[in-house]
Amino acid sequence: MVWREISVITAALRNDAQDKQTQFLRGLFETLPGRIQCEMLLKATEQCFNTLERAEMLLLLLRRFPESVVQHGVSLGETLLEAENMDDQDSPVNCFRKLFVCDVLPLIINNPEVRLPANLLYQYLHKAAEFYIGYLTRSPSLESQHQGSQDSADLKSPTKRSTQKYIIEGLTEKLSVIIEPWDRLFEILSIVAMRCEWQMDKANRSCGEILHRMKDLCRYINNFDDEGHRKYKHQVVYSTLLVFFKNAFQYVGSIQPSLFQVPSPSSNQVPLILLDDLSNIYGDVDIDRSKHIHKRRKLGDGREKTLSSDDEECSGKLRSRHIVVNKIELPNSVDVLESFKVARESWELLHSQEALEKEFTRTCISWKTETWLWLRIFITDMIIYQGQYRKAINSLHQLGALQGTQQHVINRGTLEQQRALIQMAACHFALGEYRMTCDKVLDVMCSIIPCTQDVVKVQEEIPKVKPRFRKGSDLKLLPCTSKTMMPYCLQLILACFKLRAFTDIRDDLALGHVVVLLQLDWPRGENLFLKAVDKICQQGSFQYENFFNYVTNIDMLEEFAYLRTTEGGKIHLELLPNQGILIKNSSPPLGLLPQEFKLQPSSQAADRHHTVTRGITKGVKEDFRLAMERQVSRCAENLMVVLHRFCIAEKIILLQTLM
Repeated sequence: MVWREISVITAALRNDAQDKQTQFLRGLFETLPGRIQCEMLLKATEQCFNTLERAEMLLLLLRRFPESVVQHGVSLGETLLEAENMDDQDSPVNCFRKLFVCDVLPLIINNPEVRLPANLLYQYLHKAAEFYIGYLTRSPSLESQHQGSQDSADLKSPTKRSTQKYIIEGLTEKLSVIIEPWDRLFEILSIVAMRCEWQMDKANRSCGEILHRMKDLCRYINNFDDEGHRKYKHQVVYSTLLVFFKNAFQYVGSIQPSLFQVPSPSSNQVPLILLDDLSNIYGDVDIDRSKHIHKRRKLGDGREKTLSSDDEECSGKLRSRHIVVNKIELPNSVDVLESFKVARESWELLHSQEALEKEFTRTCISWKTETWLWLRIFITDMIIYQGQYRKAINSLHQLGALQGTQQHVINRGTLEQQRALIQMAACHFALGEYRMTCDKVLDVMCSIIPCTQDVVKVQEEIPKVKPRFRKGSDLKLLPCTSKTMMPYCLQLILACFKLRAFTDIRDDLALGHVVVLLQLDWPRGENLFLKAVDKICQQGSFQYENFFNYVTNIDMLEEFAYLRTTEGGKIHLELLPNQGILIKNSSPPLGLLPQEFKLQPSSQAADRHHTVTRGITKGVKEDFRLAMERQVSRCAENLMVVLHRFCIAEKIILLQTLM
């Protein structure tokens, strides 16, 4: 009878309910003398045969009577860790580890009367780090069933993730919630540092300050395996390791939020992808503009001339590179880029000495970090930043394999699934492997839905920054959306064919592809287009039977119409499919008077009126004239739809051209 009453009272102590009966029983317990309370809790604990119930009852005892921590604290912690092993838990984020790390461990290490050897402290720190990092980086599918309504602003920040509802199996929702997990983890690190007598001059340092301190320590200690320096090896490894994982997590959580958060319609979460800047592909042309005085559209004198991609070296390795971000797409871009920088430098420090790398690798193996998709994304971006493109391709293959096994964490039907393919294409291009580049890009284009609205030019959105190095080494964090990725993919294809089209060897097919692709972002590519026209003039002829299928730019049509005239050089053009020679030096058919036809303005230049009067119909076959007139009527077509059709329909020809 007495045990039944005791169990009812102790159950009320563990219950979060606020009903009158529960409050009465708690009040009754509080009226008892402290010694009786302690004995009651101990006796109640002895009656618990379930490990979790026993642990929760002992926690009541340890919190109410701190002096009991010396006797029961460590044994309770070991019991929980042993129960975790016996239960064969698949994840470190389980009920036993949670109670140990969040409830028992702080009581143990904050009690100066509890003497613990350094090795045991390192083991406990290791367990705590594995739990907290696993908790923070858990898949959103685990919590989708329990996701409540939250402020979308909180969801955008990976540091706010602890506020999301998540129930650990075996625990209540209240016990499953962990507030500020990173702060808790670094607090444990600070206490372990003090107990192990590490070289710490002050607490509550920022991640950047901790990393700087560890770098200084490494400068003075060359051999961490020396008996007197081993504790400093643990200091550098654990301090830098936690700084690395925190900052890598914050970076990936910002550029790929769907990995850690349940997508919300109001959150407007857009994944970002790190890619080489291709804005220089329109440059490096030497044009004699006196040859093109007939052109009505002129470039502004103040337009910046950029370097060409065909003479750009992959020289980003071992050198700082500038990452351009649109602040509209990433409002906290400064913090995100700082996290990326700190994580990179932490990784480099952990690999700077064999002893450090060995310990770090051992930790990664025990945590099975090779299965962490989010970490592979960071490592890949870091390697791309370093300019090690061959190594990046190998990493991207691993990333693709992980995406295949973890489809539940990627939004299906989105370009997020193509992240590895897009970055792989950019890496192949940087290595000069243009056919592989084109092959990957064309695969991506199959997943892209062309934007039916006017595309906002990305280059104009991003503020110009004057870097200290060549612009060709810039990187960009671009939204992984069809609206942004399609122009980037088209630029990659253009860059591949540009190198082939302007060599001494004649290649009309490559040159024709360049003309089609230069319609993108017009008139930025006008100089390059005029260079193509110069080459056609030097050749005296040009054959590209897909011209009227895909060229709808009014300026280009005007230029090619002019090339047929005497003033334009009477260039021999074969632009119609299955046609022979189009130009014959003959007079107009009887009854056909010299006339002009007007090229109606395109959507890109509605305020301009273009008229081609240069005797285009003089001596020109009727089919060419009619084809040109029909093409004028297509100038209002959506360019992105036309270029997307070009990539899909001409995939085989595009790849064969690069053989």
